Amino acid sequence: MSKNLVIVESPAKAKTIEGYLGKDFTVKSSYGHVRDLPGKGMAIDIENGFKPTYEISADKVKLVNELKQLAKSSDEVWLATDDDREGESISWHLKEALGLADNTKRIVFREITKKAILNAITAPRTINVDLVNAQQARRILDRLIGFELSPVLWSKVRKGLSAGRVQSVAVRIIVEREKEINAFDSKSSFKIVALFKLEGGKVLQAELPKNFEQEADAKAFLERCIKAIFKIKNLETKPAKKSPAPPFTTSTLQQEASRKLGFSVAGTMSVAQKLYEAGKISYMRTDSTNLSEEAVQKAVDAITTSYGANYVQTRVYKTKNENAQEAHEAIRPTDFSVTTAGSDPKEKRLYELIWKRAIASQMSDAQLERTTATISISTTPEDLIAQGEVIKFDGFLKVYLEGKDDEDDEENSKMLPPLNIGQVLNLDILKATERFSRPPARFTEASLVKALEEKGIGRPSTYAPTISTIIKREYVVKEDREGKERSFKEIILKDDKISEKVGKENFGAEKQKLFPTSTGMVVTDFLVENFKEVVDFKFTADMEDEFDEIASGKVEWATMIDGFYKGFHQNIEDSKGLDRSTVGGGRELGVDPATGKKISVRLGKFGPYVQLGDTKDEDKPIFVNLKKDQLVSSLTYEDALALLEQPKLPREVGFFEDKPMVIGIGKLGPYVKHDDKFTSLGTADDPYYISEERTIELILEKRQAEVNDAIGEFEGLPITSGKGRFGPYIKHNGKFISLGKGDNLETLTIERATELVINKRNSEANKFIKEFPENDTVKVLNGMYGPYIQIGKRNVKIPKDKVAAELTLEECLKLGEEAPEPKKGGRKK
Repeated sequence: MSKNLVIVESPAKAKTIEGYLGKDFTVKSSYGHVRDLPGKGMAIDIENGFKPTYEISADKVKLVNELKQLAKSSDEVWLATDDDREGESISWHLKEALGLADNTKRIVFREITKKAILNAITAPRTINVDLVNAQQARRILDRLIGFELSPVLWSKVRKGLSAGRVQSVAVRIIVEREKEINAFDSKSSFKIVALFKLEGGKVLQAELPKNFEQEADAKAFLERCIKAIFKIKNLETKPAKKSPAPPFTTSTLQQEASRKLGFSVAGTMSVAQKLYEAGKISYMRTDSTNLSEEAVQKAVDAITTSYGANYVQTRVYKTKNENAQEAHEAIRPTDFSVTTAGSDPKEKRLYELIWKRAIASQMSDAQLERTTATISISTTPEDLIAQGEVIKFDGFLKVYLEGKDDEDDEENSKMLPPLNIGQVLNLDILKATERFSRPPARFTEASLVKALEEKGIGRPSTYAPTISTIIKREYVVKEDREGKERSFKEIILKDDKISEKVGKENFGAEKQKLFPTSTGMVVTDFLVENFKEVVDFKFTADMEDEFDEIASGKVEWATMIDGFYKGFHQNIEDSKGLDRSTVGGGRELGVDPATGKKISVRLGKFGPYVQLGDTKDEDKPIFVNLKKDQLVSSLTYEDALALLEQPKLPREVGFFEDKPMVIGIGKLGPYVKHDDKFTSLGTADDPYYISEERTIELILEKRQAEVNDAIGEFEGLPITSGKGRFGPYIKHNGKFISLGKGDNLETLTIERATELVINKRNSEANKFIKEFPENDTVKVLNGMYGPYIQIGKRNVKIPKDKVAAELTLEECLKLGEEAPEPKKGGRKK
């Protein structure tokens, strides 16, 4: 047995480190946390200084026992989890679970290279209890808030809801932006642009520095320019420079990977984790922009070798966050001479981004020359302006330029053609184009991370899980939305004649943006009104500062939590008196002109809906679900009437081939059902108003597509192929059949496809022991662990004294009634 046991939290990390240490070291993984608060109950003793009760996770019991045995048989145990609060907490829980001594050696490193690992072995320390307490305080506070506040949401808003400290604030940021957008009043103005023809076929574009708010003023300006002489009044050239952005922190990496690579925040961290564990980059959870002297020198050597000494300009970046640990480093390559790394395309793209950003941070400024040309108009006092720039020395731009979130922020980098003061210009066209002011942009994952960081909410390790959680809990959706069409006016001066025309443009289209759901809106409004501190930006940021104080040993963790809990718990008690009817988004919109009944909009168990009538009325109320892009908080009386007047789904639109065509909406969106086959509607097709002709067209299009994709025929029906969420498949007579391990869609023959169909049929025949024609929801099936009864979506165990093939329908139903409901276990940590 090895003399030394090293424990890390990841198997990939263990594999890399074991390659650097000698035969005297065994490296094992804990696979993350081994202990946590139990899934059920609060598990916090409030009366005893908020003492938590931890338990070993059920799926980690075997692993912990194995690690205990290894620890007992080793001379020395080294805890080598990540160098942050989460990593310190994992090491502390390992020490407690394995029964290790308080002086157990703890080693830390910021990159997984041989040099870093061997250096860490020579400088061990013990577990930093202050860092553990900071992480413990965060965990306990989040449990207290979730455990006490979630039941309030269940009773006052809707069952199944939950609240989290940072998550609720993140949702509030998105909700408030949506309210700004809904309240925004777009105003139009007219932008003036002139195009001048120059010698050699070149064109000079110039603009009026101001827009005209009124169409009449824009037209009057163009009229004044008829027969005008346009002349270069002044040329001004100024030197300028651009400097590189600092190396990546966690948040800036997440933002830039989203902008440039289209990665989600969670996806970025997953890929970065793999690069770190493979020893390719430094630790990816950091809020420092600092580079070590050694790293800077390696960057200088790489820049000098690749681009020359004149491209070198070393810099020391100061991190904006005053609580950032400058002893830590920014995210950087472990070897600057390696320009590409990673085992798959995503890893390679992210590594290249990190390498470029880190290298560029130590490169020279880009030297520019910006020119402004002022153009006079002989018939009016206004001047036109043309601007351009020339790169005199590219510097860091040779490698990298930072992306931007602002959709309107377009850098003008056009070069101006040669011009002279006094030069008379030949006007080709002068346009006044109607433009509309834009509301604030909705958040992407990247811009939300930026907003959280700017407000001091959360820390590098919390951004990705926060965004994943609010999407998973359906407080927020991340999706594309189509824009709308609008008209705009253009007034044109050409050849001394003015003309007008109306154009069309698409506006408001969104790509991978974060939208609040009605649930997110209602819960946020409820929390803001009744639990202001929980969703207050400054309060949440101050709490992060207090965690930092605990980490530095300046504040006792239980004292910090006690200061928050007293007021919070009193708020919980006070909320019990709230009238449920005033919560949950219930809002009366008006009276239906046809029936005289009340119209209201509400948030229910299955989402937001419009209600016509009252539950106290003699007639049952009518309920209609809101559309995807409609919200409880902003739905108008007119919107509600339109929903109530639209046709009900499912609806029959006509007959085709003597069989009905039925339109409905399922989990995957709107569809038409015909001959027991489903065809998805197109994105432009409205399920409520689609015509019979268009429906037939969709059915025929799908049939033709299946013929085109068909491998061949079997029993008079086509065998088609495709790729789904579980991989490639073939389809025959409405059944989907997965390909075997050695099969490939590119080379699959009709003979092999037929064999797969027959195999699937035989497999299913063996699966069914007994079916009941009078009740097709009940079946007796063969399973992996023996026969069982399936009743709808429930599986019922068959007692040992019963013969599966002899069971009657009545016996199956009785066993189903007697069987206990399936347990709903706590979420695994």
